Amino acid sequence: MKTPLIGLLALSLALAACGDDKAADPGKIAGEITVLTQRTDIVNTVFQDYKKKFEAKYPGTTVKFEAITDYEGEVRVRMNTKNYGDVLLIPNSVNADQLPSFFEPLGTVDELKDKYRFVRTEQTYNGKVYGLSITGNAQGYVFNKKVWAQAGITEAPRTPEEFLAALKAIKDKTGAIPLYTNYKDGWPLGQWEGARGAISGDPDAVNKLGQDDAPWTAGKEQYVIDSLLYDAVKGGYTEPDPTTTNWEQSKNLLGTGKIATMMLGSWSIVQMQQAAASKDDIGYWPFPYQTDGKFHTVVGGDYKNAININSKNKATARAWIDWFTDESNYATDQGGVATLKSAAMPSTLADLTAAKTEFIELNPAPKGQEGLADKIGNAAEIALFDGKYRQGIVDAARGAKNESKDQIFADLNKKWAQARAKLK
Repeated sequence: MKTPLIGLLALSLALAACGDDKAADPGKIAGEITVLTQRTDIVNTVFQDYKKKFEAKYPGTTVKFEAITDYEGEVRVRMNTKNYGDVLLIPNSVNADQLPSFFEPLGTVDELKDKYRFVRTEQTYNGKVYGLSITGNAQGYVFNKKVWAQAGITEAPRTPEEFLAALKAIKDKTGAIPLYTNYKDGWPLGQWEGARGAISGDPDAVNKLGQDDAPWTAGKEQYVIDSLLYDAVKGGYTEPDPTTTNWEQSKNLLGTGKIATMMLGSWSIVQMQQAAASKDDIGYWPFPYQTDGKFHTVVGGDYKNAININSKNKATARAWIDWFTDESNYATDQGGVATLKSAAMPSTLADLTAAKTEFIELNPAPKGQEGLADKIGNAAEIALFDGKYRQGIVDAARGAKNESKDQIFADLNKKWAQARAKLK
Protein backbone atom coordinates (compact mmCIF):
# COMPACT_ATOMS: atom_id res chain seq x y z
CA MET A 1 0.00 0.00 0.00
CA LYS A 2 1.32 3.42 -0.89
CA THR A 3 0.90 6.89 0.51
CA PRO A 4 0.87 9.92 -1.80
CA LEU A 5 4.56 10.53 -1.20
CA ILE A 6 5.81 6.95 -1.43
CA GLY A 7 7.89 6.85 -4.57
CA LEU A 8 8.52 10.59 -4.55
CA LEU A 9 11.95 9.99 -3.05
CA ALA A 10 13.25 8.13 -6.07
CA LEU A 11 11.48 10.45 -8.49
CA SER A 12 12.82 13.59 -6.88
CA LEU A 13 16.37 12.27 -7.00
CA ALA A 14 16.01 11.83 -10.73
CA LEU A 15 14.45 15.27 -11.19
CA ALA A 16 16.67 17.30 -8.91
CA ALA A 17 20.13 17.39 -10.42
CA CYS A 18 21.00 20.12 -7.97
CA GLY A 19 19.69 18.12 -5.06
CA ASP A 20 22.87 17.11 -3.30
CA ASP A 21 23.06 17.93 0.38
CA LYS A 22 24.73 21.34 0.54
CA ALA A 23 24.23 24.72 2.09
CA ALA A 24 21.98 27.30 0.42
CA ASP A 25 23.60 28.67 -2.73
CA PRO A 26 25.34 32.02 -2.26
CA GLY A 27 24.29 34.75 -4.62
CA LYS A 28 22.67 38.11 -5.06
CA ILE A 29 19.32 38.72 -3.37
CA ALA A 30 17.35 39.82 -6.43
CA GLY A 31 14.75 38.64 -8.92
CA GLU A 32 11.38 36.96 -8.47
CA ILE A 33 10.30 34.23 -6.09
CA THR A 34 7.00 32.40 -5.71
CA VAL A 35 5.84 31.71 -2.16
CA LEU A 36 3.17 29.07 -1.52
CA THR A 37 0.85 29.68 1.43
CA GLN A 38 -2.19 28.12 3.04
CA ARG A 39 -3.42 31.53 4.26
CA THR A 40 -6.10 32.13 1.65
CA ASP A 41 -7.81 34.51 4.09
CA ILE A 42 -5.00 37.06 4.35
CA VAL A 43 -2.96 36.58 1.18
CA ASN A 44 -4.50 39.69 -0.40
CA THR A 45 -4.20 41.84 2.73
CA VAL A 46 -1.57 41.06 5.36
CA PHE A 47 0.73 39.25 2.94
CA GLN A 48 0.66 42.19 0.52
CA ASP A 49 2.06 44.35 3.32
CA TYR A 50 4.82 41.77 3.85
CA LYS A 51 5.57 41.90 0.14
CA LYS A 52 5.98 45.69 0.18
CA LYS A 53 8.26 45.64 3.20
CA PHE A 54 10.46 42.84 1.86
CA GLU A 55 10.78 44.36 -1.59
CA ALA A 56 11.64 47.72 0.00
CA LYS A 57 14.41 46.11 2.04
CA TYR A 58 15.72 44.22 -0.98
CA PRO A 59 15.31 46.43 -4.08
CA GLY A 60 15.15 44.43 -7.28
CA THR A 61 13.18 41.57 -5.73
CA THR A 62 9.60 40.55 -6.50
CA VAL A 63 7.49 38.26 -4.32
CA LYS A 64 4.51 36.42 -5.78
CA PHE A 65 2.11 34.40 -3.63
CA GLU A 66 0.09 31.31 -4.45
CA ALA A 67 -2.63 30.72 -1.85
CA ILE A 68 -3.87 27.12 -1.81
CA THR A 69 -7.05 25.96 -0.07
CA ASP A 70 -6.30 22.22 -0.19
CA TYR A 71 -2.67 22.82 0.68
CA GLU A 72 -1.71 19.29 1.68
CA GLY A 73 -3.40 17.61 -1.26
CA GLU A 74 -2.31 19.98 -4.01
CA VAL A 75 1.28 20.42 -2.92
CA ARG A 76 1.78 16.66 -2.55
CA VAL A 77 0.85 16.31 -6.21
CA ARG A 78 3.03 19.21 -7.32
CA MET A 79 6.01 17.70 -5.55
CA ASN A 80 6.07 15.02 -8.23
CA THR A 81 7.52 17.79 -10.41
CA LYS A 82 10.04 20.57 -9.83
CA ASN A 83 7.26 23.16 -9.85
CA TYR A 84 6.33 23.68 -6.22
CA GLY A 85 7.33 27.29 -5.72
CA ASP A 86 10.57 28.76 -4.41
CA VAL A 87 9.42 28.95 -0.79
CA LEU A 88 6.76 26.60 0.52
CA LEU A 89 5.38 25.11 3.69
CA ILE A 90 6.63 21.56 4.15
CA PRO A 91 3.61 19.21 3.83
CA ASN A 92 2.91 17.12 6.91
CA SER A 93 3.15 13.90 4.91
CA VAL A 94 6.84 14.39 4.03
CA ASN A 95 8.96 11.94 6.03
CA ALA A 96 12.12 13.19 7.72
CA ASP A 97 14.41 11.15 5.47
CA GLN A 98 12.75 12.68 2.38
CA LEU A 99 13.60 16.25 3.39
CA PRO A 100 17.03 16.36 1.67
CA SER A 101 15.43 15.29 -1.62
CA PHE A 102 12.95 18.15 -1.75
CA PHE A 103 14.35 21.01 0.32
CA GLU A 104 17.53 23.02 0.74
CA PRO A 105 19.07 22.81 4.23
CA LEU A 106 18.96 26.10 6.14
CA GLY A 107 21.77 25.25 8.53
CA THR A 108 22.53 22.80 11.30
CA VAL A 109 20.55 22.34 14.49
CA ASP A 110 23.58 23.51 16.48
CA GLU A 111 23.81 26.70 14.41
CA LEU A 112 20.14 27.62 14.71
CA LYS A 113 18.88 26.26 18.05
CA ASP A 114 19.98 29.22 20.17
CA LYS A 115 18.17 31.73 17.95
CA TYR A 116 15.05 29.79 16.98
CA ARG A 117 12.45 27.59 18.66
CA PHE A 118 11.24 24.28 17.19
CA VAL A 119 14.44 23.40 15.31
CA ARG A 120 15.68 20.63 17.63
CA THR A 121 12.99 18.15 16.63
CA GLU A 122 10.88 19.49 13.76
CA GLN A 123 11.66 19.13 10.04
CA THR A 124 15.26 18.19 10.73
CA TYR A 125 17.31 15.27 9.48
CA ASN A 126 20.86 14.17 10.26
CA GLY A 127 21.42 17.31 12.30
CA LYS A 128 20.30 19.68 9.54
CA VAL A 129 17.30 22.01 9.61
CA TYR A 130 15.10 22.13 6.50
CA GLY A 131 12.41 24.58 7.61
CA LEU A 132 11.70 27.43 10.02
CA SER A 133 8.28 27.53 11.62
CA ILE A 134 5.91 30.32 10.59
CA THR A 135 4.57 30.37 14.15
CA GLY A 136 4.35 28.20 17.24
CA ASN A 137 1.25 26.77 18.82
CA ALA A 138 0.02 25.48 22.09
CA GLN A 139 -2.53 22.69 21.76
CA GLY A 140 -6.11 22.49 22.99
CA TYR A 141 -9.45 23.81 21.76
CA VAL A 142 -10.90 27.20 20.90
CA PHE A 143 -14.37 27.98 22.17
CA ASN A 144 -17.02 30.68 22.43
CA LYS A 145 -17.07 31.75 26.08
CA LYS A 146 -20.59 33.17 25.90
CA VAL A 147 -22.02 29.87 24.67
CA TRP A 148 -20.16 27.79 27.25
CA ALA A 149 -21.22 30.16 30.03
CA GLN A 150 -24.84 29.99 28.82
CA ALA A 151 -24.57 26.21 29.25
CA GLY A 152 -23.23 26.70 32.77
CA ILE A 153 -19.57 25.80 32.16
CA THR A 154 -16.98 28.33 33.26
CA GLU A 155 -14.03 26.05 34.09
CA ALA A 156 -12.03 23.80 31.78
CA PRO A 157 -13.28 20.17 31.77
CA ARG A 158 -10.66 17.91 33.35
CA THR A 159 -11.60 14.59 31.71
CA PRO A 160 -13.09 13.39 28.42
CA GLU A 161 -16.26 12.52 30.34
CA GLU A 162 -16.55 16.07 31.68
CA PHE A 163 -15.94 17.43 28.18
CA LEU A 164 -18.72 15.26 26.72
CA ALA A 165 -21.03 16.35 29.54
CA ALA A 166 -20.23 19.96 28.68
CA LEU A 167 -21.08 19.34 25.02
CA LYS A 168 -24.39 17.79 26.09
CA ALA A 169 -25.18 20.83 28.23
CA ILE A 170 -24.42 23.12 25.28
CA LYS A 171 -26.71 21.07 23.05
CA ASP A 172 -29.50 21.05 25.64
CA LYS A 173 -29.29 24.69 26.77
CA THR A 174 -28.14 26.68 23.72
CA GLY A 175 -28.82 26.76 20.01
CA ALA A 176 -25.15 26.24 19.13
CA ILE A 177 -23.49 23.21 17.55
CA PRO A 178 -21.42 21.97 20.53
CA LEU A 179 -18.37 20.74 18.55
CA TYR A 180 -17.57 21.38 14.89
CA THR A 181 -15.29 18.86 13.16
CA ASN A 182 -14.74 20.68 9.85
CA TYR A 183 -14.88 17.19 8.35
CA LYS A 184 -15.09 18.24 4.70
CA ASP A 185 -11.77 20.08 4.64
CA GLY A 186 -10.07 17.15 6.35
CA TRP A 187 -7.02 18.91 7.75
CA PRO A 188 -8.83 20.31 10.82
CA LEU A 189 -9.39 16.73 11.99
CA GLY A 190 -5.62 16.34 11.91
CA GLN A 191 -5.45 19.06 14.55
CA TRP A 192 -6.69 16.53 17.14
CA GLU A 193 -3.25 14.93 16.92
CA GLY A 194 -1.88 17.99 18.72
CA ALA A 195 -3.05 16.41 21.99
CA ARG A 196 -0.31 13.78 21.67
CA GLY A 197 2.08 14.45 24.52
CA ALA A 198 -0.41 16.74 26.25
CA ILE A 199 -2.40 13.76 27.54
CA SER A 200 0.58 12.01 29.09
CA GLY A 201 2.58 15.13 29.86
CA ASP A 202 5.55 13.20 28.46
CA PRO A 203 8.14 15.02 26.29
CA ASP A 204 9.08 11.62 24.82
CA ALA A 205 5.51 10.81 23.73
CA VAL A 206 6.25 10.89 20.00
CA ASN A 207 9.39 8.79 20.34
CA LYS A 208 7.45 6.20 22.36
CA LEU A 209 4.68 6.15 19.75
CA GLY A 210 7.22 4.99 17.17
CA GLN A 211 8.04 2.01 19.43
CA ASP A 212 4.41 1.00 20.07
CA ASP A 213 2.62 -1.76 18.12
CA ALA A 214 -0.85 -0.92 19.47
CA PRO A 215 -1.33 2.82 20.08
CA TRP A 216 -5.14 2.55 19.91
CA THR A 217 -5.34 0.58 23.16
CA ALA A 218 -7.44 1.89 26.07
CA GLY A 219 -5.53 4.40 28.17
CA LYS A 220 -2.99 5.29 25.48
CA GLU A 221 -2.93 8.70 23.87
CA GLN A 222 -4.15 7.77 20.37
CA TYR A 223 -7.06 5.89 21.95
CA VAL A 224 -7.98 8.83 24.19
CA ILE A 225 -7.87 11.33 21.31
CA ASP A 226 -9.84 9.30 18.79
CA SER A 227 -12.23 7.87 21.34
CA LEU A 228 -13.26 11.38 22.35
CA LEU A 229 -13.86 12.30 18.71
CA TYR A 230 -15.92 9.14 18.12
CA ASP A 231 -17.97 9.61 21.28
CA ALA A 232 -18.70 13.27 20.51
CA VAL A 233 -19.99 12.40 17.04
CA LYS A 234 -21.87 9.34 18.30
CA GLY A 235 -23.52 11.48 20.99
CA GLY A 236 -24.88 13.90 18.39
CA TYR A 237 -22.76 16.82 19.56
CA THR A 238 -21.24 17.69 16.17
CA GLU A 239 -22.57 19.25 12.97
CA PRO A 240 -25.62 17.44 11.48
CA ASP A 241 -24.05 16.92 8.04
CA PRO A 242 -20.23 16.86 8.21
CA THR A 243 -19.93 16.50 4.42
CA THR A 244 -21.05 20.12 4.00
CA THR A 245 -18.72 21.84 6.48
CA ASN A 246 -16.82 24.94 5.40
CA TRP A 247 -13.63 26.12 7.10
CA GLU A 248 -13.85 29.82 6.27
CA GLN A 249 -17.52 29.95 7.21
CA SER A 250 -16.90 28.06 10.44
CA LYS A 251 -14.75 30.87 11.83
CA ASN A 252 -17.68 33.27 11.61
CA LEU A 253 -20.02 30.67 13.06
CA LEU A 254 -17.82 30.15 16.12
CA GLY A 255 -17.17 33.86 16.52
CA THR A 256 -20.90 34.61 16.53
CA GLY A 257 -21.82 31.71 18.81
CA LYS A 258 -23.49 29.37 16.32
CA ILE A 259 -20.65 26.92 16.96
CA ALA A 260 -19.36 26.44 20.50
CA THR A 261 -16.06 24.59 20.10
CA MET A 262 -13.37 23.48 17.65
CA MET A 263 -10.32 21.34 18.42
CA LEU A 264 -7.56 23.50 16.91
CA GLY A 265 -4.10 24.76 17.77
CA SER A 266 -3.75 28.16 19.43
CA TRP A 267 -2.99 29.68 16.02
CA SER A 268 -6.78 29.73 15.55
CA ILE A 269 -7.51 32.13 18.42
CA VAL A 270 -6.87 35.37 16.52
CA GLN A 271 -8.87 34.19 13.51
CA MET A 272 -11.85 33.44 15.74
CA GLN A 273 -11.46 36.75 17.59
CA GLN A 274 -11.59 38.58 14.28
CA ALA A 275 -14.93 36.91 13.54
CA ALA A 276 -16.41 37.70 16.97
CA ALA A 277 -18.19 40.84 18.14
CA SER A 278 -15.56 41.07 20.88
CA LYS A 279 -12.28 39.24 21.13
CA ASP A 280 -13.17 38.57 24.77
CA ASP A 281 -15.86 36.15 23.52
CA ILE A 282 -13.16 33.69 22.45
CA GLY A 283 -11.40 31.37 24.88
CA TYR A 284 -8.79 28.64 24.65
CA TRP A 285 -8.52 25.65 26.99
CA PRO A 286 -6.23 22.59 27.16
CA PHE A 287 -7.26 19.14 25.98
CA PRO A 288 -9.63 17.67 28.60
CA TYR A 289 -7.23 15.32 30.35
CA GLN A 290 -5.05 15.69 33.42
CA THR A 291 -1.96 13.74 34.41
CA ASP A 292 -0.70 14.05 37.98
CA GLY A 293 -3.49 16.56 38.61
CA LYS A 294 -2.31 18.94 35.88
CA PHE A 295 -3.31 19.97 32.40
CA HIS A 296 -0.49 19.87 29.89
CA THR A 297 -0.07 21.41 26.47
CA VAL A 298 2.62 20.76 23.89
CA VAL A 299 4.18 23.88 22.45
CA GLY A 300 5.45 23.18 18.98
CA GLY A 301 5.97 24.70 15.59
CA ASP A 302 3.35 25.12 12.90
CA TYR A 303 4.06 24.71 9.20
CA LYS A 304 7.71 25.33 8.27
CA ASN A 305 8.88 27.68 5.53
CA ALA A 306 11.38 25.86 3.33
CA ILE A 307 13.26 26.32 0.06
CA ASN A 308 12.43 24.14 -2.93
CA ILE A 309 15.70 22.36 -3.77
CA ASN A 310 14.94 23.02 -7.45
CA SER A 311 14.54 26.79 -6.99
CA LYS A 312 16.50 28.97 -9.39
CA ASN A 313 16.63 31.79 -6.85
CA LYS A 314 17.68 30.27 -3.55
CA ALA A 315 19.39 33.41 -2.24
CA THR A 316 16.17 35.43 -2.43
CA ALA A 317 14.14 32.49 -1.15
CA ARG A 318 16.41 32.28 1.90
CA ALA A 319 16.22 36.04 2.42
CA TRP A 320 12.42 35.78 2.45
CA ILE A 321 12.43 33.00 5.06
CA ASP A 322 14.84 34.91 7.28
CA TRP A 323 12.85 38.15 6.95
CA PHE A 324 9.53 36.41 7.56
CA THR A 325 10.85 34.68 10.68
CA ASP A 326 12.83 37.58 12.13
CA GLU A 327 10.99 40.73 11.03
CA SER A 328 7.43 40.15 9.80
CA ASN A 329 5.94 39.70 13.31
CA TYR A 330 3.53 37.19 11.74
CA ALA A 331 3.63 34.76 14.68
CA THR A 332 2.84 37.33 17.37
CA ASP A 333 0.24 39.12 15.24
CA GLN A 334 -1.52 35.79 14.71
CA GLY A 335 -1.48 35.04 18.44
CA GLY A 336 1.23 32.41 18.19
CA VAL A 337 4.50 31.65 19.92
CA ALA A 338 7.27 33.31 17.92
CA THR A 339 9.90 31.09 16.34
CA LEU A 340 12.45 33.80 17.13
CA LYS A 341 13.35 33.19 20.76
CA SER A 342 13.90 36.88 21.53
CA ALA A 343 10.29 37.80 20.62
CA ALA A 344 7.58 38.31 23.25
CA MET A 345 5.00 35.64 24.19
CA PRO A 346 1.40 36.31 23.08
CA SER A 347 -1.46 37.37 25.37
CA THR A 348 -3.74 34.87 23.63
CA LEU A 349 -2.50 32.03 25.85
CA ALA A 350 -3.80 33.61 29.07
CA ASP A 351 -6.62 31.05 29.41
CA LEU A 352 -4.11 28.20 29.43
CA THR A 353 -2.12 29.93 32.14
CA ALA A 354 -5.28 30.54 34.18
CA ALA A 355 -6.05 26.81 34.01
CA LYS A 356 -2.56 26.16 35.46
CA THR A 357 -1.50 24.34 32.32
CA GLU A 358 2.06 23.05 32.15
CA PHE A 359 3.78 23.82 28.84
CA ILE A 360 6.09 21.14 27.43
CA GLU A 361 8.25 20.78 24.32
CA LEU A 362 8.83 17.38 22.80
CA ASN A 363 12.28 15.82 22.92
CA PRO A 364 14.35 15.05 19.83
CA ALA A 365 14.23 11.52 18.46
CA PRO A 366 17.21 9.21 18.95
CA LYS A 367 19.57 9.24 15.98
CA GLY A 368 18.20 7.13 13.16
CA GLN A 369 14.61 7.37 14.42
CA GLU A 370 13.79 10.88 13.22
CA GLY A 371 10.18 11.10 12.08
CA LEU A 372 9.60 7.41 12.81
CA ALA A 373 5.99 7.74 14.03
CA ASP A 374 5.00 9.79 10.99
CA LYS A 375 6.82 7.36 8.73
CA ILE A 376 4.89 4.44 10.23
CA GLY A 377 1.64 6.36 9.90
CA ASN A 378 2.25 7.20 6.25
CA ALA A 379 3.21 3.62 5.42
CA ALA A 380 0.06 2.38 7.19
CA GLU A 381 -2.09 5.01 5.43
CA ILE A 382 -2.82 6.53 8.84
CA ALA A 383 -1.18 9.92 8.27
CA LEU A 384 -1.61 11.30 11.77
CA PHE A 385 -1.89 14.99 10.98
CA ASP A 386 -3.79 15.15 7.68
CA GLY A 387 -7.17 14.10 9.10
CA LYS A 388 -8.19 11.55 6.51
CA TYR A 389 -8.30 8.51 8.77
CA ARG A 390 -10.30 10.51 11.29
CA GLN A 391 -12.88 11.16 8.61
CA GLY A 392 -13.43 7.39 8.74
CA ILE A 393 -13.92 7.59 12.50
CA VAL A 394 -16.51 10.33 12.06
CA ASP A 395 -18.26 8.29 9.35
CA ALA A 396 -18.50 5.24 11.60
CA ALA A 397 -19.69 7.26 14.59
CA ARG A 398 -22.46 8.94 12.58
CA GLY A 399 -23.60 5.65 11.07
CA ALA A 400 -22.30 6.16 7.52
CA LYS A 401 -20.00 3.13 7.94
CA ASN A 402 -20.89 -0.12 9.68
CA GLU A 403 -17.96 -0.22 12.12
CA SER A 404 -17.88 -0.05 15.90
CA LYS A 405 -15.25 1.93 17.77
CA ASP A 406 -13.57 -1.30 18.86
CA GLN A 407 -13.43 -2.53 15.27
CA ILE A 408 -11.93 0.76 14.07
CA PHE A 409 -9.24 0.74 16.73
CA ALA A 410 -8.41 -2.93 16.16
CA ASP A 411 -7.96 -2.22 12.45
CA LEU A 412 -5.77 0.83 13.15
CA ASN A 413 -3.59 -1.21 15.51
CA LYS A 414 -3.24 -3.99 12.93
CA LYS A 415 -2.21 -1.60 10.13
CA TRP A 416 0.14 0.26 12.44
CA ALA A 417 1.87 -2.89 13.67
CA GLN A 418 2.28 -4.22 10.13
CA ALA A 419 3.80 -0.98 8.90
CA ARG A 420 6.07 -0.72 11.91
CA ALA A 421 7.33 -4.29 11.37
CA LYS A 422 8.35 -3.41 7.81
CA LEU A 423 10.20 -0.29 8.94
CA LYS A 424 12.19 -1.86 11.79
